[in-house]
Amino acid sequence: MSVLPTVEVLGAVAGFCTTFAFVPQIFKIVKQGGRDLSYEMLAFYLVGVLLLLAYGVMLRAPSVILANTATSLLIGLAIVLKAWKERRPAGAPLVPEQLPERG
Repeated sequence: MSVLPTVEVLGAVAGFCTTFAFVPQIFKIVKQGGRDLSYEMLAFYLVGVLLLLAYGVMLRAPSVILANTATSLLIGLAIVLKAWKERRPAGAPLVPEQLPERG
């Protein structure tokens, strides 16, 4: 195996791990709200990921571009979900299955 494919595989695996490590946070925000996450942390994280995305574009590194694009979308989703959950009244149903039945 040559060095370039090995480096690309390493980058792809690292990108997969760091991107999908954030997925449980999305589920936690949906289930419990995002009050334990600050907008400042999410903003700094997003800026860092966007800078890494720009770095990947400049290097033309597909694994860096793909991972950081996906991560930036997840962070954006987290910000939107956090804001949405904070605007909902406490105890409000989240999904139709949780709504009371009409009789």
